[in-house]
Amino acid sequence: MSEKLILAIDIGSQSARAGLVNARGEIVGLEKEKYDPPYISEHKGEAVQDPDYYFACIKKVLTRLHQHKGSLFKHIAGVTLDTVRDTSVILDEHYRPLHKTILWMDQRLGSGSMDHRPKWHATIFRLLGMMPTMKLNLRKSMSLWYRENCPDLWAKMKHYGNISSYLTYKLTGEWADSPASIIGHYPLDFPHCAYYKNDKAIKNFFGIPLWALPRLVPQGEVIGKITDALAKEVGLPLGLPLFSCASDKACETLGVGALTKDIAAISCGTASTVEVTVPRYKESQPFLPAYPFAIKDYFNMDVQIYRGYWMLNWFVEYFCRFDIKTDEQLLEILDSFNKQMMKIPAGSDGLILQAYWQPGLDRPFARGAIIGFSDLHTSVHFYRAIIEGIAFALREALESFERRNHRKVKEIRISGGGSQSDEICQITADMFGVPVARVQTFETSLLGAGIVGFLAIKEFANPKEAVAAMVHKSTVFKPRVHEHKIYDSIFYNGYLKIYPRLKPIHRNSDKFIDHDSKK
Repeated sequence: MSEKLILAIDIGSQSARAGLVNARGEIVGLEKEKYDPPYISEHKGEAVQDPDYYFACIKKVLTRLHQHKGSLFKHIAGVTLDTVRDTSVILDEHYRPLHKTILWMDQRLGSGSMDHRPKWHATIFRLLGMMPTMKLNLRKSMSLWYRENCPDLWAKMKHYGNISSYLTYKLTGEWADSPASIIGHYPLDFPHCAYYKNDKAIKNFFGIPLWALPRLVPQGEVIGKITDALAKEVGLPLGLPLFSCASDKACETLGVGALTKDIAAISCGTASTVEVTVPRYKESQPFLPAYPFAIKDYFNMDVQIYRGYWMLNWFVEYFCRFDIKTDEQLLEILDSFNKQMMKIPAGSDGLILQAYWQPGLDRPFARGAIIGFSDLHTSVHFYRAIIEGIAFALREALESFERRNHRKVKEIRISGGGSQSDEICQITADMFGVPVARVQTFETSLLGAGIVGFLAIKEFANPKEAVAAMVHKSTVFKPRVHEHKIYDSIFYNGYLKIYPRLKPIHRNSDKFIDHDSKK
């Protein structure tokens, strides 16, 4: 086996990581820098960060990695980068940020105006019954938010991309990115992994001029070389190539070995996702595209639950009112809840949570809901209902994938912070009725990015061979028959009926909000 290593850099929602990955799937060196704070929120609903802060964190983890594992640096054959999705950067002609980067979790909304579009576009959307979906997409677009709220800043804009685009520029000096990283409110023609051909294309509705976007480099190809200045500063060998990679979620899916339609990947992170890899483009749901995978010519059918397992932190902090001062305290509290909730039966004694904390493209009026309260319910019931609610939402998405693919999923591979809990893994297996497996590391984004790198240097003949050599199942959780039957009954007779019944109320829910209090 080769002694070559891939240096994988992962920019997540909570921290930056750098790992040295070998061809056996071992992470032989790892450094982590937790963001402090993860984001800045001067007003309710905002989530922004200085884009240069991420680059500073990269330099910190690389410097520490060199200090602790410098003897291995001579074996590095290349570098890969994965980052969060839909996190925009706006730059001037010198590639300097004009504004803090707006994160995927930012809740600001624009007006949804289509004034920047030809008038016949609106007519087509109305005829197709897509106007509510298009309005929501437009309202969520940060490029249009800039146009409406910061017109002077937008006029100065010369470059626009994802945080991955900016960090690629800082690493290499190239304004370029992977089509598997430009995921979100960007004018990407997903089936062709290219931008739409002109600014007025009907599906290019984000108002971003094509000349401002980064050059796209197919996954696995060389984007550029790490700059000599950075290499010298952090101790890297000169001339290392940076390979085009993918988003953190795509890398997680590859890192758990989910390469075929019968293996699903679930990420229990700040945002929770379910993904299935397909060899041809196929929409995940109506109006929801499949995203380019970490491997060229493959796609991920993907549904995301915004604020996924972040809801557990939110619950213990804001509802249970724990005075949490350290990460260790938080983990102890969560571990205690995890153990207590297993004493409560599947279904949380009738408490059902629907985790629509943000509206989706197929349900533009959706809001979260918790129903079934009685005087027997405790904080532990609520905690378990959150976990079950996320799993119900992921199951709903996965069943839609199965219908579209005409194939049942036989196994789930699980990753992310929540997957470190045996209890959450067991509930997930019970919910879906198939085995749920963890792999040899919780750092699955780094592992997936490492696989991209080894495929790029031709260490393996194909993705199947790379996954067989680098991804190894560890713990497997088998579904319990009784609990699965309970979840089946709740899912079909309760959960799926909630949104249709509440939709008229959701449609008018904005009228109940004191928007002035959010300023």
